[in-house]
Amino acid sequence: MNNIWIILGAFSCALAVIIGAFGAHGLKDVLTTEYSRGIYDKGNFYHFIHSFALMINGILSQIFNQIDLSISGYLFLIGIILFSFSLYVLAITDIKILGAITPFGGVCFIIAWLYIGFKIYNS
Repeated sequence: MNNIWIILGAFSCALAVIIGAFGAHGLKDVLTTEYSRGIYDKGNFYHFIHSFALMINGILSQIFNQIDLSISGYLFLIGIILFSFSLYVLAITDIKILGAITPFGGVCFIIAWLYIGFKIYNS
């Protein structure tokens, strides 16, 4: 299971590059305001950071092989979907209610990071 987080993280990084390039080039006529561009870029930034976090999660799982870090891996994945993808869609559609979903993704990120620290500290 440790390698799956590295594989998913690498796939997610590739997806973040594709989505970032699509936003910069394919959506340049849609993301016309500084506000929408900023929201899209923020989603892409957190997408990248937490894609790397997935890979770190897998590496830490291999280093500390007696610790199960699956929960943090799932939380990072859920966080990317809720946080980043809600921001992508919000930036493109300007459907404001999507902004209510974003904090749940942020909470997933926070819990995942704290979970890793807690599990390694208690190992």
